Amino acid sequence: MFAKLFRSITILAILSLTLACSEPEQAGQSDLKELQLTGYTMGPIVYTVKLVASEEQVKESNLAKQVDDLLIKINAQMSTYDKYSELSKFNQYQGSEPRQTSKELAQVLIESIRLAQLTDGTLDVTVGPLVNLWSFGPENRTEQVPSKDLIAQTKQHIGIEKITLDSGMLSKSDPKVYVDLSAIAKGFAVDKVAELLEANGYHNYLVDIGGEMRLQGIKTNGEQWRIAVEKPISGERAVQKVIIPGNNAVATSGDYRNYFEENGIRYSHTIDPQSGWPISHKLVSVTVVHPSSMTADGLATAIEVMGPEKGFEFAKANQLAVYLISKSESGFTEYTTDQFKQLIAK
Repeated sequence: MFAKLFRSITILAILSLTLACSEPEQAGQSDLKELQLTGYTMGPIVYTVKLVASEEQVKESNLAKQVDDLLIKINAQMSTYDKYSELSKFNQYQGSEPRQTSKELAQVLIESIRLAQLTDGTLDVTVGPLVNLWSFGPENRTEQVPSKDLIAQTKQHIGIEKITLDSGMLSKSDPKVYVDLSAIAKGFAVDKVAELLEANGYHNYLVDIGGEMRLQGIKTNGEQWRIAVEKPISGERAVQKVIIPGNNAVATSGDYRNYFEENGIRYSHTIDPQSGWPISHKLVSVTVVHPSSMTADGLATAIEVMGPEKGFEFAKANQLAVYLISKSESGFTEYTTDQFKQLIAK
């Protein structure tokens, strides 16, 4: 189901910004600029924070360090690439006794369980053993198609009902349960960075971690933030659609960049937890706009697993702002919910 996301963390802050803890946007408006902080997190993933502020107002507290510390903390809680992370220790645990979890990990797991129920299991964070089996996890397995028997054996250890979270205590009914939060934790990190900016008094910003975004307010020119949805073509960067999300999050899931090939067949990194196989339908890109980046992140993956028709019906039934791109003989077919249509830039 998930791409290779969480690895040992190295965050390189390119701009060393500082923040004042007072209300920075109350200062002289003529001094405001669009400042940018960028670096790396979760291994090779690029993060970007754009915010409206004045250079004078950013001298008292170091935003770069605040973001660094926050992302280091999240990675240490939820990475499957760090064998010492909180989540890795749970995955390695062979017992059935409940273990205390951090409030952040509990928050992500609560939403993961809710989305698993909402999507009838197309989003299932216990899919980790299948991700590893198909060579898309931290084990660095040889990229090859596993046997049907091995897939069937591995599927026996998949299922959101195999984990229980009660009052911050996490347990599993199967010692081989392995939780992989790559389809939702990146969105959670975006939300937490946005909360950090709000706590420092900044209300006009864009947070982007590996393509998952959260936007608030306006740019220095008074215009709202605009986001480009990428055309789903390997080896090319082109714009498919431009949207104005407003004060929302945007998450896109696609299978056109992370895959391997064997005997001329392409195998996507997106694994269907119910079949145990990579998705093979024509849906190549799903964009979801939602107030929560964590929720948008998880929904985008779930809808991608569903496929174009089922995914579109799910989006409409739940009144979601969703844009789907599917391959066709003539190029691409677009599916756009009414809620998403309202966000397309004119």
